[in-house]
Amino acid sequence: MAALGAGAQVGVLLPFSRKHESEADYIGILLAADAGYDPRESVALWERMEQVSGGGGPAEFLSTHPSHDTRIDQLKEWMPEAMAIYQKRTPIPAAPLPEVGGR
Repeated sequence: MAALGAGAQVGVLLPFSRKHESEADYIGILLAADAGYDPRESVALWERMEQVSGGGGPAEFLSTHPSHDTRIDQLKEWMPEAMAIYQKRTPIPAAPLPEVGGR
């Protein structure tokens, strides 16, 4: 029974969790682009995450999350759709921040 439980965990539940994580990444990159954030920064973020982790971590098939490499590849795959959304946005100039202490 323990082997069956472990098999179900690795063969069904973990891939399902990774699929949800990937779906969240996809929706997130599109929402960020629509909100005016440059979606290309998402790839740079995950490249930095990979550098910080030193490429370590569990094998993807034992994890609830896609590997950094998988996330980077997926984001690059979705980038044309995200960029099309981003480029339709009207650029908003950055407003100066208020001074601290009302000066």
